[in-house]
Amino acid sequence: MARKQLQTLSEPMYYILLALTNECCGVDIMKKVEHISGGRISVGPGTLYALLGKFENSGLIRETAVEGRKRSYIITQEGYEALNKEYMRLKSMVDEGAKYMGGNHENK
Repeated sequence: MARKQLQTLSEPMYYILLALTNECCGVDIMKKVEHISGGRISVGPGTLYALLGKFENSGLIRETAVEGRKRSYIITQEGYEALNKEYMRLKSMVDEGAKYMGGNHENK
């Protein structure tokens, strides 16, 4: 079953929205994504700016400042709700998986 666009978030999408819980520009978003994910996720400029455009068109983020070529963004209330929904979905998956991953489950 195909996932509806922005209904569930890919890892880069999730981390970009997390980074935007505080206002920042593109370069800072890339650094924050890498920091938040412990270096596991790295977002390049092409991916970042494509996603920022989708997020902005969907109302999940808004542009806050433009200084020359530098643009800053922040998450909107709608974006925060989408981020929280994804967080709860992921948390639920981890909680459900924990029931089977703790060594108490017999392989059949």
